[in-house]
Amino acid sequence: MTTRAVLANEFLAERRLAVVGVSRDPKDFSRGLFRELLRRGYDVVPVNPAGGEIEGRPCAAGVQDVAPPVAGVLVMTRSEVSEQVVRDCAEAGVAKVWLHRGIGPGAVSRAAVDFCRLHGIAVVEGECPYMFLPVSGFVHRAHGFIRRLSRGKSPGTAETAR
Repeated sequence: MTTRAVLANEFLAERRLAVVGVSRDPKDFSRGLFRELLRRGYDVVPVNPAGGEIEGRPCAAGVQDVAPPVAGVLVMTRSEVSEQVVRDCAEAGVAKVWLHRGIGPGAVSRAAVDFCRLHGIAVVEGECPYMFLPVSGFVHRAHGFIRRLSRGKSPGTAETAR
């Protein structure tokens, strides 16, 4: 079995990622995370069917439209649309999906997680990438610590994937 920490680190080892659900509001959390990934040298592609640009990067209309393709997609949508997003990921040949969760359900839905597992897509279920990025701010490190405590797990042995 693979731990969430291992899955998260393998996802973050991909240097070219797509982000579905990044906000057009520059003050939104998703925009801050998008900028942080850019700052850390990731080649990040925003995905938004309305088009336009985010942080000076052109939006792909869908995951299938990202060229060249990516191996990893960070999903920051509402949970109600996550299943369709992971179906798009499967169609595009995406091997790794991260269903973001901060407060509330985030992008996590049982149907999306089950679809990923059934189709051989490695899925990070319900974590925030900030908790796994090296040298994150205090708030993010504290959040990660509290999440591990609440699960009764030590770092690196997060709840295992099914």
